[in-house]
Amino acid sequence: MAAVTMRLPAVRAPLDSSAPRGGEKHLVAPGDTITTDTGYMRGHGTYVEDDKLIASVAGVVERVNKLVCVRALKARYNGEIGDIVVGRITEVQQKRWKVETNSRLDSVLLLSSINLPGGELRRKSAEDELAMRDYLQEGDLISAEVQSIFSDGAVSLHTRSLKYGKLAQGVLVQVSPSLVKRQKTHFHDLPCGASVILGNNGFIWIYPTPEQKDDEAGGYTANLEPVPLSDREVISRLRNCIVALVTHKMMLFDTSILYCYEASLPHQIKDILKPEVTEEIVLEARQRLLDLEG
Repeated sequence: MAAVTMRLPAVRAPLDSSAPRGGEKHLVAPGDTITTDTGYMRGHGTYVEDDKLIASVAGVVERVNKLVCVRALKARYNGEIGDIVVGRITEVQQKRWKVETNSRLDSVLLLSSINLPGGELRRKSAEDELAMRDYLQEGDLISAEVQSIFSDGAVSLHTRSLKYGKLAQGVLVQVSPSLVKRQKTHFHDLPCGASVILGNNGFIWIYPTPEQKDDEAGGYTANLEPVPLSDREVISRLRNCIVALVTHKMMLFDTSILYCYEASLPHQIKDILKPEVTEEIVLEARQRLLDLEG
């Protein structure tokens, strides 16, 4: 009979704020006045009333020169051109796929916005339209890039690169999009033996690092070979580390995930999500990040 761990509720001191050095983050609630200076430009999450700039959402005030916006602490994904996303096919329609990307509306992947298997570039024919389910069908996970934004806010995707396409073996973790740090690349091969795709939409894909990079299948063949136990353990540990970081509202990027992974090595995988262990490894990872900044 499996052992069951039981614990009494305990009051835990909150971790120190993860605000960067140089000052606390300016948090606002809806209706709070951000500034009365008329020289500022109104950005997302704000509106003007009686010559005052007022927050329309709860979040962190961000200033870029004279532009002021409020980044919501928790919200649906709002796409931006060039974002890397991980999504799930929900419907196959005429010349397009509908994709769930954690946004208000389903995203769209047009048949004309994909590379055919083998990376072939040519005009799509009626035969290609009939064979759409051979490429992607309902339930498939894909990685893609945001190509454009429709007038209603829906996102149009493309997979015109061999690094995008169907995702085969791995683990999907769903987090708040606001916790994924924007970087030059969101595809990371970690030295621990696994790779991650940090989708800007809050969907994170963890998978074994492929042995060869020059895959010429065009991103539509699924590798169904058994995954070694060692790789599955690494993936499980990474998944729990990401959940631990999210629990304490820390930003997710390759360095923070790696530091948390290294801090978790003395503990068993199943123990990482225990509150006292989570707090210990997140504190260690945060301290290393602060030392790196210093």
